[in-house]
Amino acid sequence: MLNKIFLQGRLVADPELRHTPNGVAVATFRLAVDRDFKDRETGEKKADFITVVAWRQTGEFVSRYFNKGRMAVVDGRLQMRNYTDRDGNKRTMAEVVADSVYFGDSRKDAEGGNFSAPNASFANPYSSPADGGYIPSSSDNDQFAEITDDDGDLPF
Repeated sequence: MLNKIFLQGRLVADPELRHTPNGVAVATFRLAVDRDFKDRETGEKKADFITVVAWRQTGEFVSRYFNKGRMAVVDGRLQMRNYTDRDGNKRTMAEVVADSVYFGDSRKDAEGGNFSAPNASFANPYSSPADGGYIPSSSDNDQFAEITDDDGDLPF
């Protein structure tokens, strides 16, 4: 069986980070995802509002670097969850459990200004929560350097 989903949309609110009783981080956020077609009557695109849950390092990454209005790309799986609401009614909810979350825009695009976070990464530095993830260090930015003797030829 295959259960894989990719979404790109904007956060409708800041992510909410919580911890389980065992200390496991979990972030919840909602994405507004535009539909590919326009409404016949209004001529406007409608959006779907999708709940996303990110666990462990991925959740911490989302809560630290994403905020309302930021474009995000989510790679994950669809999950149905049953619960009882405050009035005692049984409900079913669809949510996406994120394996990875990536930036869908630059900070400059998101804030309308200059990029000013020298240590921020534009891709999720954490892979799947199941493999423990990767914790970036301050030396990660050292892998990029200015090319001073560029002859203009591409190596491929």
